[in-house]
Amino acid sequence: MSERTATITRNTRETRISVTVDLDGQGRYDVKTGIGFLDHMLEQLSRHGLIDLTLRAEGDLHIDFHHTTEDTGIAIGEAVAKALGDRRGITRYAHAYIPMDETLTRVALDLSNRPYLIWKVNFTRDKLGEMDTELFKEWFQAFAQAAGVTLHVENLYGENNHHIVESCYKGLARALRQAISIDPRAAGSVPSTKGVLGGSL
Repeated sequence: MSERTATITRNTRETRISVTVDLDGQGRYDVKTGIGFLDHMLEQLSRHGLIDLTLRAEGDLHIDFHHTTEDTGIAIGEAVAKALGDRRGITRYAHAYIPMDETLTRVALDLSNRPYLIWKVNFTRDKLGEMDTELFKEWFQAFAQAAGVTLHVENLYGENNHHIVESCYKGLARALRQAISIDPRAAGSVPSTKGVLGGSL
């Protein structure tokens, strides 16, 4: 069994979430958030990132989807950070270009333990299914903050809003898959001249 696994439980007055990840998995997923479109996106993250993901979320969906969306980003990010440990031996940097029919999206990231999000993604619809499109930025922001990722997401072009957001999640998945991989030439060392990841530049 992989040693790079973690389980996180997050309970607030707004949501109750449990997440288990295996960074060296096969892309197996069992996701139930109560939000169909979000489930679909998290399944893409798992499948294309080869990260096994089990997630259960119960949230105040009678109000709106904001708290559940944001808190799943936090919980998954915390689980990834915990599974990475001190990030010793990882590749650290990665990027992906994801074409999806008429859409092309670029995702670049650094597992620096310095969270930052650049989000250059625009939607022409307010909703996809029942989900507000503005919530996707909230998910990526929450994930980047909790996982300690410098994350740049840019939709270069596209027309179909479903394709645009799905390419963002698939781009994150493919870049994350590469960045968390162990570099055989640097195994055992922290990929920083400081000897530790995080803190100021």
